Amino acid sequence: MISAIVLAAGEGSRFGGTKQLAQVRGRPLAQHAIDAATEAGVDEVIVVLGHDAERVRQGLRLGAARWVVNPAYAGGMASSLATGLAHADPGSEGAVILLADQPGITAQHVRALLEAFSARRSPIVRLAFRSGPGPALISRELWPDVSRLEGDTGARALIERRPELVEQVDVGGDAPVDVDVPDDLGRA
Repeated sequence: MISAIVLAAGEGSRFGGTKQLAQVRGRPLAQHAIDAATEAGVDEVIVVLGHDAERVRQGLRLGAARWVVNPAYAGGMASSLATGLAHADPGSEGAVILLADQPGITAQHVRALLEAFSARRSPIVRLAFRSGPGPALISRELWPDVSRLEGDTGARALIERRPELVEQVDVGGDAPVDVDVPDDLGRA
């Protein structure tokens, strides 16, 4: 069993508010990550909410995905990641970590992570775009390490500290746009 954790708890301070619901190609920004995980065939999708949680939840089509609220979301991404992992199914062998502000990550990208993990069971499988790194799948054995991260850092901190555990999956092309400010919506 593989989980997907969609991190959608942030305040969107650089964006000027709740960016999870900003429209990109006719869907809320966070919906793209939920749809990519669902279409890729992960076994469960957990959406971690925080800032404006009820409004965000109501604005998304969760389908089979479920949501959890990180009450400590203001402390940074690390607490949201830990919250998502803590709510994953006990039988989950790994989790794909997706950010709610990367609408260019597709089901094909998620499937590439799933296939590489299934073939070799590397502790960390990470997409590698020509212009930089992308999302990762973290095996359950590393979840305690990830859950000890602090502040506004995601799994990237662990990946940088433990490069010997990482299998890169080259997908070519430029990394999809992160939507950080309103002007990024046009590029997404």
